Amino acid sequence: MDERTRLYIYAFLSRVFTEELDEKALGDLADNEELLKTIGEETFEWFSKTDLETIKEELNVDYNSLFVVHNHPIESSVMDSKNEILVGLQNPVMQFYFSRGYDLNLESSKLYVPDHAGIEFGFVQNMISQSDLIAQEEFLRDHLIRWIVPFLLAVKPMAMTPFYRDLCDFTVEFLLSDYSSLRERTGDMDAQ
Repeated sequence: MDERTRLYIYAFLSRVFTEELDEKALGDLADNEELLKTIGEETFEWFSKTDLETIKEELNVDYNSLFVVHNHPIESSVMDSKNEILVGLQNPVMQFYFSRGYDLNLESSKLYVPDHAGIEFGFVQNMISQSDLIAQEEFLRDHLIRWIVPFLLAVKPMAMTPFYRDLCDFTVEFLLSDYSSLRERTGDMDAQ
């Protein structure tokens, strides 16, 4: 997969895990048949047969149920046995960002924690822009894959819409495939 496609997918994942889809994002998604089919056939069918207002309402309820009220796509919350959200440099993700010179301004974000899925996907997007394969591979291995894969597998049965059910599968498959590809590429770099 080329870097531009990877960049686009990470940007998309960052957006859909950050907040509910607004009218513009929903319209853009509905107009992109290729992306809908890539996310999942059930999602494509649902978008083909359902009006956008109904989709918007159902997605709003599903997003808030899955990622705001009942579960939180936040690494420290998922990985910490006490279900605590870690902030500042006590958060291992924040330490990773800091060590890579990633400037994270949470005050300008709707998300107030450094290890929210939306921010983590955005970080990988940033590392792709910087062509930093080592940081991408390390971050996926040490952070994103460790928690988001089991989180999404647990959340999927709770999803009420085809979009979020398919999104869980798509995200897991994409991340595992992308990580495998990165391992091959960084392994080649280590051998040089």
